[in-house]
Amino acid sequence: MNKIKISIVGLGYVGLPLALSLGKHYKIIGYDLKKQRIDQLKRHEDVNNDLKKTDFKKAKKIKFVSDKKYLKDTNVYIITVPTPINKFKKPDLSIINNAIKTISSYLIKGDTIIIESTVYPGYCETIVPKIIKKTNKKLIYNKDYFIGYSPERINPGDKKHKIEKISKIIAGSNLKTINLLKSIYKKIIKAKLFTAKSIKVAEAAKVIENAQRDINIAFVNELSYLFNRMNIRVDDVLNAASSKWNFLNFKPGFVGGHCVAVDPYYLMDISKKFGIDAQFLSRARIINEFFYKHVFQIIKLNLNKKSRILVMGVTFKENCPDMRNSQIIKLIQLLKKYHLVDIYDPIAYSPKIKLINYLKV
Repeated sequence: MNKIKISIVGLGYVGLPLALSLGKHYKIIGYDLKKQRIDQLKRHEDVNNDLKKTDFKKAKKIKFVSDKKYLKDTNVYIITVPTPINKFKKPDLSIINNAIKTISSYLIKGDTIIIESTVYPGYCETIVPKIIKKTNKKLIYNKDYFIGYSPERINPGDKKHKIEKISKIIAGSNLKTINLLKSIYKKIIKAKLFTAKSIKVAEAAKVIENAQRDINIAFVNELSYLFNRMNIRVDDVLNAASSKWNFLNFKPGFVGGHCVAVDPYYLMDISKKFGIDAQFLSRARIINEFFYKHVFQIIKLNLNKKSRILVMGVTFKENCPDMRNSQIIKLIQLLKKYHLVDIYDPIAYSPKIKLINYLKV
């Protein structure tokens, strides 16, 4: 390949750290549709609170843009846009499909698309070529352009497991593409690069990573229901069981966010297309989706009506401003029917909720 020129499409919690890391080694076009986001990044501001101004200054080869015309100056397109679910709990691929459509207008012979977003197994090699063919009929997949897949594993709010310290899966449509991904990612990944047997294997690995966590948390959440009825502290049970060397000590709690609460639905949806009813995944989702009601019942039994409650933290996890699929919001909505509720969260970021800074810091 000619000199590598990279564009990062989508500058959220995945795209921005990746762009800044690669920006130390390559010329990077950091593209995002939201002009407000680009303006913030040009001022070296990260509303996700994961990166500091010094991180921006180290990435001397990056240019932040909201105008898609700059994409034509690159030959490697790395897509890091969200892949959420809709209100019916079905995969919503509209954002990534639109990103592919945008890229296809600038795609030329020899270019490579690398997807980091979570998708169902088979998406990269079936849906992506179809979208590109509608816009760019002359280009043939795996002959004129190539596809790589390297699922993101970034953990927002985690200061220990930074991008360079997390082992990364890579896969490509051919050996040349795999080698390209190796040459790009080895510049920034100090941990292991794992080459998957195929793109489909890498796609599947991504969704089961989070589905596995969802299932294990669902198990201990169900134990919490049971032991609460039996007047046994679930934490005491887990501490006792943890004395065995091979016990997996998952804790009960809310499951929200952009991955663990979402990825199982991608696997459940594709399962139906192959005639499989993923009952295990489905049951885990039901348990975790309604765990907030269990917590509400415990609170209800221990408080008088019209008690004044201070909820400290509304995001889906600690040290993270992300409120997507936060079960705390659902709990607050129930609490407000019976109690006076104040909310305090100094880092939550969302225009959809009015936060009351009840505690002055």
